[in-house]
Amino acid sequence: MKVLVIGSGGREYSIGLALQRDPEVEKIWFAPGNGATDQLGENLAIGDYRELAAFAKEQGIDLTIVGPEAPLVDGVVDIFQEEGLTIFGPSAKAAQLEGSKIFMKNFLARYGIPTARYIETDSFEKASEFIDTLEAPIVVKADGLCAGKGVIIAPSRDEAREAARGMLSGEAFGEAGSRIVVEEFLDGYELSVFAVCDGKDYVVLPAAQDHKRLLNGDKGPNTGGMGAYAPTPLVNESIYRKLDERVIRPTLAGMEKEGMPFTGVLFIGVMVVKGEPYILEYNVRFGDPECEVLMPLLKSPASELFYKAATGRLAEAKIEFYDRYAVGVVMASKNYPYKSSEPAEIILDEIHHDELKQNSHISFAGVSRGEDGKLYATGGRVLVCVGLGDSIREARDRAYMLVGQVHFAGKQCRTDIAYQALEE
Repeated sequence: MKVLVIGSGGREYSIGLALQRDPEVEKIWFAPGNGATDQLGENLAIGDYRELAAFAKEQGIDLTIVGPEAPLVDGVVDIFQEEGLTIFGPSAKAAQLEGSKIFMKNFLARYGIPTARYIETDSFEKASEFIDTLEAPIVVKADGLCAGKGVIIAPSRDEAREAARGMLSGEAFGEAGSRIVVEEFLDGYELSVFAVCDGKDYVVLPAAQDHKRLLNGDKGPNTGGMGAYAPTPLVNESIYRKLDERVIRPTLAGMEKEGMPFTGVLFIGVMVVKGEPYILEYNVRFGDPECEVLMPLLKSPASELFYKAATGRLAEAKIEFYDRYAVGVVMASKNYPYKSSEPAEIILDEIHHDELKQNSHISFAGVSRGEDGKLYATGGRVLVCVGLGDSIREARDRAYMLVGQVHFAGKQCRTDIAYQALEE
């Protein structure tokens, strides 16, 4: 099987790693890929989706997997399907679940899916009136895509009003903030749950927990994610059952009823409050860095999961996961998430310890290959050190042992990934 992966981050690198160990996969292309994906397959400098579809047709590519949200919202799936190509991901219509927070919140309300009390508006006055009815902290969200940064948790009503004003004026997020959602803050613990869907059927992956804040103890600014682990013991059978009955099934039924059946990854941002799951948000792709810890837990061939989902045949698939744990620690550049950093050469120590060699790996993200052939840290989140183990502690220890083998100027990472599970 020939596979094309669209995207350039650690998520796409991790999907590439899973495909590489699949005996069915003959060749992998990445569009555009990063400085390390060329070790797994071939990088393509084709940005136009129609040109990319023509390339896929010409090369006889059997399956395309879309990593990031922007191409999905832009309709890359529709373009490939028009050409009769098999592609994993939702249509542009279905991708509104992530592309518009207003669409998503109204969809949840229509189908009685549990979520926080909210208002959607383009009026500062209406937003301000609703803010007065809420207790702080208060959540303010830009409607459109903001690369994971369009959500502000305001510690006071005045700061919530400032956030709303900044978004609606266009100062904060441009056009993406021309309409906003203001909602009550849910106090509980957050989970990332992923369902791979084919329109009707679905497979739920082991639940993960992401660490959004820059600093230990969940302090500092929000980031794209500083680490993750899976499966999390914070989910029990009761929560899985409630998500199944109250969230995933009504979502797939509702999307089909509205003429936009959902195929791809439904990423469910869950807040558990006193044992009850509430939906914070939907995304329509794998989370990053959650994907980096989920892919190594996939026991079944990756091509089977993605291909059967893309062709509406998940009911035929027997998808299995290893009964193990994975912990991923993000290593970020010096100035992340405030501004870009100077490129820095990445030096990897040779690993002599067999146990570490066999139970850990790096998923590369913000890296480029220099003219000298060396790998350089050029992005904000540079790479993810992933450790595997029979317990969360063992996986965590291996991930941090690997962190100690990676060197570049200004490197930073959290030292407490998976702390909530280890405190249990």
